[in-house]
Amino acid sequence: MLTGIRIVFLGGDARQLEVIRKCVEMDAVVSAAGFEKWEAPSPGVNLEQLSPELLGNADVLVLPTVGCDEEGNINALFSSGRLQLLEEHAAALPEGCTVYTGMAKGYLRSLCARHKLKLIELLNRDDVAIYNSIPTAEGALVMAIQNTDFTIHGSTSMVLGMGRTGFTMARALQGLGSTVKVGVRKQDHYARAEEMGWKPFMTGELLTQVGDTDLIFNTIPSMIITAQILSRVPKSSVIIDLASAPGGCDFRYAEKRGIKAMLAPGLPGIVAPKSAGMIMGNALVQSISEEILTKGDQ
Repeated sequence: MLTGIRIVFLGGDARQLEVIRKCVEMDAVVSAAGFEKWEAPSPGVNLEQLSPELLGNADVLVLPTVGCDEEGNINALFSSGRLQLLEEHAAALPEGCTVYTGMAKGYLRSLCARHKLKLIELLNRDDVAIYNSIPTAEGALVMAIQNTDFTIHGSTSMVLGMGRTGFTMARALQGLGSTVKVGVRKQDHYARAEEMGWKPFMTGELLTQVGDTDLIFNTIPSMIITAQILSRVPKSSVIIDLASAPGGCDFRYAEKRGIKAMLAPGLPGIVAPKSAGMIMGNALVQSISEEILTKGDQ
């Protein structure tokens, strides 16, 4: 339980509503700014405006999955105005306050460092990343189905990267009857892919592997599908880039060649916000509970 813990939420999308509900359920004292357009707020949530006064008594500050941009602007789907995290807000947070987000950019990291605030990025947790890979894979499959005129069954698909998302993606494609090629960068990943019944290759061999692909799913967050690679990709192929923006595909050259290529970050919040919110909510509650125990032992 989080009885007596004061949690302030700033902005977010439909996922954040589930996280807020979870914290209320755990008996936290919850305030939220940037939710003026929330039509049916959960009982027990205090809707307020962002101010230093609001943050002055917070034990925990929770930002959206992508905390804020490099100017402090916070994504706030349910806000009627701009929501911006400024120096004065960070300065108002009490010593010992923990800041949570999914992933932090440089602005938020620097802000927390200057004010000696502990920053926890929940998407760095293996359990969160693994659970999130499920709605990511489902969303990618929906995009593939919507943008092709053939079935996934019987197709040749390629997954680049065999991290948490890549593994789930490859397994889902295999389950639908696709021949799955997997581009890996480590020998242990090569062995695991082979054991799973996929067709592994080292990413350095990508140029020779793309010629027969119908679908390409990239999870590697660096430029891997270059113009040179795209020159060998069949024009009928569809590329779905699941890596963080700006992705790992030369979208300009793909368009020039007439290849359909789409950047698709944040799929869990788009295709399954309730499930994605529950994943983040459970992780947040667990992490806060662990922090309480740690502070109690000090």
